[in-house]
Amino acid sequence: MSVGLLLVQTLNGLELGVLLFLIAAGLTLVFGVMDVVNLAHGVQYMLGAYLAVAFAAATGSFWLAVPLAAAASLLLGAVLERLVFRRLVGADHLDQVLATFGLILLAEEGVKLVWGPAPRSLAIPDLLAGTVPLFGGLRYAVYRLAVLGAGLLVAGLLALLIERTRAGMRLRAGASNAAMLSALGVDVGRLFALVLAAGAMLAGFAGAVAAPIVSVDPGMGGPVLILAFVVIVLGGAGSVRGSFLAALLVGLTDTLGRSLLDAALAGALPPAAARTAGPALASMLIYLLMAAVLAFRPGGLLPARGRA
Repeated sequence: MSVGLLLVQTLNGLELGVLLFLIAAGLTLVFGVMDVVNLAHGVQYMLGAYLAVAFAAATGSFWLAVPLAAAASLLLGAVLERLVFRRLVGADHLDQVLATFGLILLAEEGVKLVWGPAPRSLAIPDLLAGTVPLFGGLRYAVYRLAVLGAGLLVAGLLALLIERTRAGMRLRAGASNAAMLSALGVDVGRLFALVLAAGAMLAGFAGAVAAPIVSVDPGMGGPVLILAFVVIVLGGAGSVRGSFLAALLVGLTDTLGRSLLDAALAGALPPAAARTAGPALASMLIYLLMAAVLAFRPGGLLPARGRA
């Protein structure tokens, strides 16, 4: 593999990693603070993409569509917390799984009723269209670099919020011991509502910025939800720092693993066998990575304090 192609795949892996972090950060806080297994988090990513498409069509502006989609996702998360998730706090995890799986079915069928089952797309804004040169004559899309930069910026702001503010201190305390936090007089119910709404906003923002480079369809939330749970297990439940590190590892492992395996198998197997075995083996790499990490660190790479 050439240096230029390796750089392209590395950038693709980092881009996937920051998108996974935006999704997993909210999910890990919901699980770490509220102890709620939210299978519906993937559809909040999907709804963010659909909302961005709808707002872009209504306003004619990508730059208005993305913040409006994030704001609408925040509002939707607050509504769901009030109507559904508040009742799931303290419930058995099986009840949480069944309830949130019901939300998945409801959201997917609702999207089909409103927008139809056909995939949608969102145009890349003119300012971010085009490519930049890399090594070996290869070029890379400006928009993908912008997505990577936006994800890193949001990750930095989230880190400052969690590490340097009173609200962040309460989030970290809630992820470690929510019962003790409540005993100290903190309104845990309000904290739960904030966490769930913020998590929905992050997932919606990820869906909105991903809409121009992925197919916007009712089933787009499922695959990213699985990867987000892998990120949470790898990083440590309730740990935003762990989710960031794990998301980058998963993104790079998935992207570079597919490229390197395809190249390696092409030289060792017949072309037809290589095309079949490559994707199958590549899809296993993330789970092998997770098993290897958990064998040595069962609590994850950077577990929340009090959960190691």
